Amino acid sequence: QVHLVESGGGLVQAGGSLRLSCTASGRTIRSYVMAWFRQAAGQEREFVAAISRTSVSTYYAASVKGRFTISRDNAKNTVYLEMNTLRPEDTAVYYCAADPRMYNNNYVTLTMRYDDWGQGTQVTVSS
Repeated sequence: QVHLVESGGGLVQAGGSLRLSCTASGRTIRSYVMAWFRQAAGQEREFVAAISRTSVSTYYAASVKGRFTISRDNAKNTVYLEMNTLRPEDTAVYYCAADPRMYNNNYVTLTMRYDDWGQGTQVTVSS
């Protein structure tokens, strides 16, 4: 198991940008598929983005494609989510997730397939 901690959230005006970080400890993330999910108040947790072990493949929800970029630095044991052109609808708690046994890309968007989760960081976008 790996311990994940998110950081970088905050309050930003619509059109602004934030860069979230997810730092891991206990295990290297080299062998993990990593992902970001978010959960708005009163809603289900939803997929945002995922990245393969060596950054060869990335996956994005349609709602963020072209605005958000996921990346990873395995040497630093860190995953990032760069969020640009933020909208009020992006307001949510953002969670980092990891899975060491993810080998089917049909499942990268599914919350239930990830084993380890951070505690989340709040992102609030004002209009």
